Amino acid sequence: MNPENEIREAEQRLYRAQLAGDPDALDRLIADDLLFVGPEGKLYGKAMDLEGYRSGWMKIRSLEAQEPEIRPLPPYQVVSVVVDVQGVYAEQPFGGRVRYLRVWASRDGRWQIVAGSCTPVQE
Repeated sequence: MNPENEIREAEQRLYRAQLAGDPDALDRLIADDLLFVGPEGKLYGKAMDLEGYRSGWMKIRSLEAQEPEIRPLPPYQVVSVVVDVQGVYAEQPFGGRVRYLRVWASRDGRWQIVAGSCTPVQE
């Protein structure tokens, strides 16, 4: 399988894990040294992301990915995707359109997210 198809499949596994609230699946998809910039400009890591799911604070109710773009930058694959998302975080509903930028790296024979960011999409 070529890297672009592998990334498309990894993205689908990511969406399924988020919707299921499955921290074990997310643990396999996210690198231990993740650097992620949230929409407010704060830096997040893997532990904080997984804790949100493990604690039940983060619940994704719906997620629809659109406009996926995959760019090979060996040894990485970069994904840009617009996502319509609805959920609950710390008992507060959230939702909207955001553009995610994710950097995937192949480590130990599997693709993992090593960096990313999300930005609200202005309509």
